[in-house]
Amino acid sequence: MPESTPPSTSAHDRSDALFAMLLAEPFSVREPAERTAPFVFASPHSGRLYPSSFVSRSRLNPLNLRRSEDAFVDELFASALDIGAPLIAARFPRAFLDVNRASAEIDAAMFDGPLDVAVDAVSPRVSAGLGVIPRIVRDGAEIYREKLSAREAEERLAMFYRPYHAALDRLIDDTRGKFGVAVLIDCHSMPSAAAAPDIILGDRYGLSSAPLIMRATEHAFEAQGFHVARNAPYAGGFTTQLHGRPARGIHALQIELNRGLYLDEEQIERGPGFDEVAARIAAALKELARVGHKLERPSGIAHAAE
Repeated sequence: MPESTPPSTSAHDRSDALFAMLLAEPFSVREPAERTAPFVFASPHSGRLYPSSFVSRSRLNPLNLRRSEDAFVDELFASALDIGAPLIAARFPRAFLDVNRASAEIDAAMFDGPLDVAVDAVSPRVSAGLGVIPRIVRDGAEIYREKLSAREAEERLAMFYRPYHAALDRLIDDTRGKFGVAVLIDCHSMPSAAAAPDIILGDRYGLSSAPLIMRATEHAFEAQGFHVARNAPYAGGFTTQLHGRPARGIHALQIELNRGLYLDEEQIERGPGFDEVAARIAAALKELARVGHKLERPSGIAHAAE
C-alpha cells in the first residue's frame, strides 16, 4: 500500500466514504499461507467500488458505468491461493482508472487545462476513448458530463495507478527471487458473443511467455471443458507487454473469460453458472501449478535458496 497520498482533488468530497476507502486501500493483495508455485495472479478490472463523487459527475447511471468492469473475476480466480500463489486485485473501477494502460495513454482533451504528465497523443486506445483515464465505457457511451480538472490526471496516477503497479512489481520480483522464475497471469473477462470461445489466452503471439506456459494453460482449461483460443482478438494488453520478459525469467499470459459463462451481463450479477465455472477454474489452476516447477531458470538467475 502507498505510504502517503497527495491531497484529493476538489472534485472528490472528503465525506465520500467510498473514495476514502479507495485512498486507504486502492487494491487488495491476497497471499497464500505459503508460496509454493511461481505464479502471480492479477485482476486489474474487477474493482467495484464506485465513489459517489465519481458517479455524480457521470452521464451514466451506476449500472451502465459497470459495463467496462470485468465483474467478479477476482472471485473466480481466488483459487490462486490454493495453489500457493498471490492474487492482486484493483478495488477502484476500470471506468475510473485503467491500470492495464500505459500511464501516458491520456486524452488531454478531457481536461480543463494543460496537463503536468506525459501524454501519448497517438495511442490508438486513447483515440478510441479507452485510455488510462477512460472517456467511454466499453459499449461506447461517454462517461463524463464535463471536463475534468487538469490536476486530476496526476492525482489519479499518483493515488491509484503507481501504487498498484509498484505492488505488482514487488509480487513478481519476490516470486522470481524465490523460484528463479515468475509467471504473471493477468485475468480478465470479455463480453459474450455468438461463436465466441470460452477463453482466449494471450501471450502477444509468443513474445511474453515460454511456449510451455501457453500449451500447459491451454491444456489445463481444455481438460475442464473450456473451449480455448489463442491471441485473437485479445493478444495481451499493457501489463502483459510490460512484464513479459521470458529471457529474464518473467513470463506473462493474459486470460480472457467469456462473461456468458458466469454472469448476468444485463444486471451485472453472478449468473447461475458462477460456482461451477469457479470450480472448473480452480481445477485448471491446480493442474497448471504442476507445470510451474518445470520451468527453467535463465542462466545467471539463481534460486533464492541456493
